[in-house]
Amino acid sequence: MADENGYVDGGGYFGEAVAAGYDASSAEMFAPRVVGPAVEFLAGLAGDGGRALELGVGTGRIALPLAGRGVRVHGVDLSRAMVERLRAKPGGAAVPVTIGDFATTRVPGTFDLAYPVFNTIMNLTSQDAQVDCFRTAAAHLEPGGCFVVEVVVPELRRLPPGQEAVPFRVDGRRLGFDVYDVATQSVSSHHVEVADGRGACRAIPFRYVWPAELDLMARLAGMRLRERWSDWERSAFTGESRQHVSVWEKTGMW
Repeated sequence: MADENGYVDGGGYFGEAVAAGYDASSAEMFAPRVVGPAVEFLAGLAGDGGRALELGVGTGRIALPLAGRGVRVHGVDLSRAMVERLRAKPGGAAVPVTIGDFATTRVPGTFDLAYPVFNTIMNLTSQDAQVDCFRTAAAHLEPGGCFVVEVVVPELRRLPPGQEAVPFRVDGRRLGFDVYDVATQSVSSHHVEVADGRGACRAIPFRYVWPAELDLMARLAGMRLRERWSDWERSAFTGESRQHVSVWEKTGMW
C-alpha cells in the first residue's frame, strides 16, 4: 500500500516489490570489476579502521565489501525491505543501519567518510533535499573528512528539440527509458518488463543535478571540492564524461 507521499511499503520507491529483485536486476553493478574499484577508492579515503557513513545503503553492495576491508560502516536507508536483504547476507548483521531519510537522518558519532553511490543523490527529488543531504553529511564528518558522490552527468545532449525521452535499455524482455523535464531538472525512469506474455511497468522519479551545482551545495555545507574523476579508477573528468565521482572535503572552519 502506498503512503501519503506515494511511497510503497514505507520504503520510498524501493519497497518490497523492488527489493525482492533488486540484486538480480542490477547484477552488472554487483560484478567485482565494478565493486572492486569503488571499494578501493572509498577504503583509501576512510583509512585503516576508519568510519564511513553510507547514505542509501540498500542491500549492501558497497557496505559489505568495504566493511570487509576493515572500515567501520554505518548505513542509512529508508527501505526496511532493502535492509532486510542486507541483513540476510554474510556479514550483513554486523553492519549497523539506521532507518530514515538519508537527506536529514542523524546517527551517533562522527565519520571520516560519507557517501551515496550509484546515482543515489538523484533519489532526492528537490534541490532543497539535495542541499540538506550535503549539510547532513558535513554534520557527520570530522574536519578534513570527505563526502563522495557517484552520479551521472545529465544526458541532455541526447535530447533533440521536442523530444523528452531517452532509452537506456532495450532488449527482448526489458525496456527502460528516462523522461526529462528540463524546466524542473526532474527525470522519471520507466521500467517495462515482459514475462510469460504479461507486462509490468514501474516508474521512479529523480532529480538530475549538475557537477557545478553539487559544488555549490558543498560550499553551503562548509566543504570544498578536493577531486573529481570520471570513474573510480580516477580517469580524467572531461566534457565527454557520462558520470563523475566527486570528493569534497570538510573544512576546519565549520
